[in-house]
Amino acid sequence: MRMKKSRRVVITGMGVVSPIGVGKNEFLKSLKEGRNGISRISLFDPDKFENFPVRIAGEIRNFDYKKYLDPTSKELRRYDRFLHFALIAAKEAVEDAKLDELDEREKEDVGVLISSGIGGFTTLDREYEVFARKGPRRVSPFLIPMMIPDMAAGVVSIAHGFKGPNFCINSACASSSHALADAFNLIQLGISDVVLAGGSEATLVPIAIAAFANMGALSKRNDLTASRPFDKDRDGFVMGEGAGILVVESEEHALKRGARIYAEFKGYGMSGDAYHITAPDPEGRGGELALRRAMETANLKPEDIDYVNCHATSTPVGDRAEIRALKRVLGKRIYEIPVNSTKSMTGHLLGAAGAMEVIASILCMNNGFVHPTINLEDPDDEFEGINFVMGESQSWKMRNFISDSFGFGGHSVSLIFGKYE
Repeated sequence: MRMKKSRRVVITGMGVVSPIGVGKNEFLKSLKEGRNGISRISLFDPDKFENFPVRIAGEIRNFDYKKYLDPTSKELRRYDRFLHFALIAAKEAVEDAKLDELDEREKEDVGVLISSGIGGFTTLDREYEVFARKGPRRVSPFLIPMMIPDMAAGVVSIAHGFKGPNFCINSACASSSHALADAFNLIQLGISDVVLAGGSEATLVPIAIAAFANMGALSKRNDLTASRPFDKDRDGFVMGEGAGILVVESEEHALKRGARIYAEFKGYGMSGDAYHITAPDPEGRGGELALRRAMETANLKPEDIDYVNCHATSTPVGDRAEIRALKRVLGKRIYEIPVNSTKSMTGHLLGAAGAMEVIASILCMNNGFVHPTINLEDPDDEFEGINFVMGESQSWKMRNFISDSFGFGGHSVSLIFGKYE
């Protein structure tokens, strides 16, 4: 598909729940400082299980939803952790964009596209234990609605009275980037003027970590520097949790209501690897196609790109495939601009990663710096000459940036945002 652009699309609000900060202000501070959000898992005791392979994660420690949401709500007590994250991030985004000031008629046109790669895994894990120990009659009747991935979009729309298009896109670790791309479409097509879009994920439970580890996706270093994208010694990703939600809006609508505009959403590209259910094409051909389509949709050339926030999970094949794709699309420009990975600090938030990394990039763009890729000590020989922002943040002015996302199943998404002018 070749989209013909008409309406300009902008970002007017952001909300984030991450291992390095709840709320965009704390998140921004952590990005600038290069704070490490990886810690020993405290949500369960890994030592309880014989030969449990992974003991670290990007966990939101000491998290209590009651600090951010109504502590008296009986309904919230039944919600899965990923729903709490989504509600908190959405609340911040709504207040940031002043969507809470819309009247009831205006709320009918606000869409909600909040994705999740896996959904309520915490609830599923808990209720299966109940089933195994106490039998089927004791399984919660709330298991299904609290577990299914689309429920984040559902509960956010209910909480705020938004009655526009409401659904969930599931494409594994590309889910929230696909949600943003579809929000762009809804705005471009005139179906909506405002869409809350992003993702939420909470999968730090024993069976999920064991499964990812046994397929060879996770690092088994078990030290706090294990999330090390681009490093010669990278051996897999570190799981994280959290949510990132953005308010995507037509420029016309934003200006009419006097909204603050953080960035322009200039375009996107999507593709499929058609290669393997979990492994990326080693040459990054799917990623390359998504990148080229994004550049075409945004009507930009390589010299217009000033920064890339890579998907870069810290897997040996994945990081290499992504850089190969970027080299072919950007040419010499890849050696002139900073390229980094937010996952070095947060771990991999799976279906929420893309949206959270867009928020990180917009915050960096608007504050004149690029955050570091922490833990990177010795880059892969193939990456020689690329500025991965090692060590500490770098002052940097950017006009446009790329944010990449890739998911199991061969899903590739590249998003392009820029300074609003």
